[in-house]
Amino acid sequence: MNASEGEPKASAVDEIVGQIRTLIRERGLGVGDVLPSEVELAEKFASSRNTVREAFRTLKAYGIAESRQKLGLVLTDQHRNAMQDLFAFAMEISADAFQDIQGYRRLTEMNLFELLLVNLSQDHLCEVEDVNAAILNAATAEDASELDFKFHMLLVAAAGNRTLTETYAMLKPVIQRVMMAGKSQRSTLKSVFNEHQSIIEALRNKDRIAFAYHMDRHLSAGLVFIPDGAAPQKSI
Repeated sequence: MNASEGEPKASAVDEIVGQIRTLIRERGLGVGDVLPSEVELAEKFASSRNTVREAFRTLKAYGIAESRQKLGLVLTDQHRNAMQDLFAFAMEISADAFQDIQGYRRLTEMNLFELLLVNLSQDHLCEVEDVNAAILNAATAEDASELDFKFHMLLVAAAGNRTLTETYAMLKPVIQRVMMAGKSQRSTLKSVFNEHQSIIEALRNKDRIAFAYHMDRHLSAGLVFIPDGAAPQKSI
């Protein structure tokens, strides 16, 4: 049977995969965006639908995309999420690991002030405050760490740097695991709330020094709950 009548040649499929990769880059597509249909891509790339279908299978096999009813092929990050979760699971939460992770966060979050002055709207600030208020009522340490991450993710995203936002989001499982430290205690939730409020007030007052001071204190606070080699508690 000829390739044109049966399965497409691997080289033809690889070529279409490469063209789809270029299309994703040129259009600035990201996770959650829908790729053009088989028919559209076959016409665009002057290829057969069978070859495009095999290219789609390749994307799905690598966890780059998934089929969703009524939408089509949607870009996803299943492979990346699996690797993140594995890394977070395998990582020992020690004092050294805490310092390394929070050191990364200092390099990013403490240098957001200028960008936030330009890009952070009042609506953004209100959303950040709402998330912070919810921390006080978190039912579990997991819920509290999810809200804590969301608070910081909102600030990072509001800075308007797409690469920084995507990089920070990639580290979510690791950062959230560190954020679990001490959140089994109600007094810690109150402290986190107050620290966040101080950061918000510094932004409202456009006070660079206060912002850096309170962010630094906040990023250091959880260390007292992590004796070397011990994992944070997980229940409230």
